Amino acid sequence: MAPLRVPGQSLEREIGDVVYDGYLAPTMMALFVIILAGWEWYAHLYPRKPNPMAMTVVAGLVMIWAVWRIRSTIGRVKQLALGRDGERVVGQFLERFRVDSFIFHDVPNGDANIDHVLIGPRGLYTIETKTMRKPERGECKVKFVDGRLYANGRELERDATVQAKAQARWLNNFFAEAGFQAFVQPVVVFPGWFVEPFDMKAAGVWVLEPKALDAFISGEPERLSRDEVKARSLALSAYIRS
Repeated sequence: MAPLRVPGQSLEREIGDVVYDGYLAPTMMALFVIILAGWEWYAHLYPRKPNPMAMTVVAGLVMIWAVWRIRSTIGRVKQLALGRDGERVVGQFLERFRVDSFIFHDVPNGDANIDHVLIGPRGLYTIETKTMRKPERGECKVKFVDGRLYANGRELERDATVQAKAQARWLNNFFAEAGFQAFVQPVVVFPGWFVEPFDMKAAGVWVLEPKALDAFISGEPERLSRDEVKARSLALSAYIRS
């Protein structure tokens, strides 16, 4: 039986791919041409007298490319690692709900993944984690204005609320096809950032700090029995393992 997925599993795999493409591949290429250039110099200094300049030029060009490639990869790896760590933090926070709920991480939904899914007596929740690097000084505020998210006044490029709603629709359709009726609440969490209050009911999505999840979910009415929670969890678990 295949194991369930862990928080940040997709990002961990992507980090591996990026590290190989951006670090290992150019480093190996650079070392290879350096060895070739060294061999040519050796041949030049000893019995035969080939011209090593051509290979030296090639080695220099490859070195420039390798350095550029590695430097451009550093930022990407840091960004992915930040997202992975954020998902792990939220995943650890969600463990407190396991008393009466089931928690799933990195749930595949087509070409993307739902960071976390919570199935409990108070309903079903898809939780999208957005981890952003904090400024060295000053406030860390997220605002929802006119249907758009802003972090410290800067509009976020990817609208997490649209993404969260799409994930909730996918999960709702998944359970409908499995013969279950269940409303799925989309949630976006920003670890370490303060979210200014707004009319989340009108927006159709919760935008929260992770620590606010407990109060919001606890404030919901009980919708599912223990057996209904278990049945839905088994259906999603079977899908993930497959």
